[in-house]
Amino acid sequence: MKATGFISLWTLVSLPCGQLANPAEHEDVVKHAIKLHRGKGAVVTQRKQWVLDSCRKLSGLLRQKNVVLNKLKNAIRAVEKDAGLSDEEKLFQVHTFEIFQKELNESENSVFQAIHGLQRALQGDYKDVVNMKESSRQRLEALREAAIKEEMEYVELLAAEKHQVEALKNMQHQNKSLSMLDEILEDVRKAADRLEEEIEEHAFDDNKSVRGVNFEAVLRVEEDEANSKRNASKREVEDDLGLSMLIDSQNNQYILTKPRDSTIPRADHHFIKDIVTIGMLSLPCGWLCTTIGLPTMFGYIICGVLLGPSGLNSIKSIVQVETLGEFGVFFTLFLVGLEFSPERLRKVWKISLQGPCYMTVLMIAFGLLWGHLLQIRPTQSVFISTCLSLSSTPLVSRFLAGSVRGDKEGDIDYSSVLLGMLVMQDVQLGLFIAVMPTLIQAGANTYSSIFKEILRILILIGQILFSLAAVFLVCLVIKTYLIGPYYRKLHAESKGNKEILILGITAFIFLMLTITELLDVSMELGCFLAGALISSQGHMVTEEIMSCIEPIRDFLAIIFFASIGLHVFPTFVIYELTVLLFLTLSVVIMKFVLAVLVLSLILPKTSQYIKWIVSAGLAQVSEFSFVLGSRARRAGIISREVYLLILSVTTLSLLLAPALWRAAIMKCVPRPERRSST
Repeated sequence: MKATGFISLWTLVSLPCGQLANPAEHEDVVKHAIKLHRGKGAVVTQRKQWVLDSCRKLSGLLRQKNVVLNKLKNAIRAVEKDAGLSDEEKLFQVHTFEIFQKELNESENSVFQAIHGLQRALQGDYKDVVNMKESSRQRLEALREAAIKEEMEYVELLAAEKHQVEALKNMQHQNKSLSMLDEILEDVRKAADRLEEEIEEHAFDDNKSVRGVNFEAVLRVEEDEANSKRNASKREVEDDLGLSMLIDSQNNQYILTKPRDSTIPRADHHFIKDIVTIGMLSLPCGWLCTTIGLPTMFGYIICGVLLGPSGLNSIKSIVQVETLGEFGVFFTLFLVGLEFSPERLRKVWKISLQGPCYMTVLMIAFGLLWGHLLQIRPTQSVFISTCLSLSSTPLVSRFLAGSVRGDKEGDIDYSSVLLGMLVMQDVQLGLFIAVMPTLIQAGANTYSSIFKEILRILILIGQILFSLAAVFLVCLVIKTYLIGPYYRKLHAESKGNKEILILGITAFIFLMLTITELLDVSMELGCFLAGALISSQGHMVTEEIMSCIEPIRDFLAIIFFASIGLHVFPTFVIYELTVLLFLTLSVVIMKFVLAVLVLSLILPKTSQYIKWIVSAGLAQVSEFSFVLGSRARRAGIISREVYLLILSVTTLSLLLAPALWRAAIMKCVPRPERRSST
């Protein structure tokens, strides 16, 4: 380092030292700082002498550092001029010296960052919590960056060590003749090194400077099996193929999604254990519910409650379990669409479109009214009302599964109306998710004018309508030109081999799911439309595909309903049982009454009797309120207490749904059809 640079460094060091000794206005703060470093028993002269001695030591270290840097530069020049070294050896030695130079410079930077932090703290008011918080945040960021730099330097040292070992091996190989097998293995080793370099993604370096990326301090927890390997060497622990878990300061837990070395297969044993545990416990829970006359789905929810955070807390991969459970929704809606032929869809499309829209508008109106009386923010009232207006499609699908339903004398089938309205609610779910950013801005009062926000909502509605029209055109093209030849080809190729048929149908489901997702419509609608398109090929096709897909649907549905149980908190329900029962009964009765009122206006006179069954099927809250509630809570639209109330009301309404459904079936459905529906 040049002399001028050293003088400037000495000036920076001397400035805070002088401030520690002289200014009278910071005397109390100085005493407080010295107490933290030296204790309460030191006299004033000893404190000053300690500060001066520390500054002299620091200046001596800086001078010594400059001497070492000059020696390193001379050593680098000597290595570059040494003709006896190979180019690779020169690069290795120079790189080693540069790493040491970087270590010295980073250590110096850390010292001066600490000095500047102390100077900033002394200049502030230690009674000001905001100032102390800002100083703590800046120190935390500096420590995070220093930790990242040290980690990168450690990785470079590991690479240098690996290079040194390889250089020694090459020297040994040059001094002795290799056998043919050794030469082959050496070529394989070099090819493997090249493969690792090619497939390795420098994700850390590539994303380090991306906007929105923050450095975080995390804890790394090894697998439980690692406890039995305490006698193993550190190298063996580092090379262990087990998956570590990372825990950040907010208690979020992370697992490995893509390893650095992609040539070695790895498995998430926590996830495997979670699925195995859910599968084993679901059997007795399902049997218990069957014995007492409840649908088996409630047994699966109980299984999730027992294994979730409110029970044994044995599920480690909650997000992964919920993700797998979403496939249960996809296949459930596909089978619903498989039973819901286009002819039935055309017959009830007006009712399916008008009914959910009217109900949602009425729910929002009642929500705003009650919100005004209870002094709740309008954005919160709109969100809660919209959440509660949705009904559970998977639950009603299980109610209708296997029932004998048919139109009689031109009457409209209640199952067609009910499923059509539920599918339209799924479309509304996609619309509501698209409108949520506007609600967030409205809740934060960041919008410029009401007119602009109304215009934005209208534009979003226009986009959704355009997307629905595009989806309709795609379905029309597929039904007219593609679905028939596609299924005939699958049927011809799958004779004696059901794998091709299952894979072909699954691929078609995922294709429709992807199309609707790309068009900003809910993925669930794509699954339903996939089943409806295939059902257009006839009853025999429907039966064949249903026999293949139903076992897959049943297993994934178990995971889905168990994932719902992970978010049920019995202790909270018990503590607030009176309030929750009142709220749940109010929501169920209100939805039932509104559905009866709307259906009385839009149903033909000859089909008025089905309004009681359809209303009973709609009188519960959709499990998607969990998803919407979690997003709204993160965005600040609703509070933690409101979020827990929504979860509890949703759960209790789903538990009450079978009783209400059976009561409606007993009242309105003839006896032969009643047995199959229940």
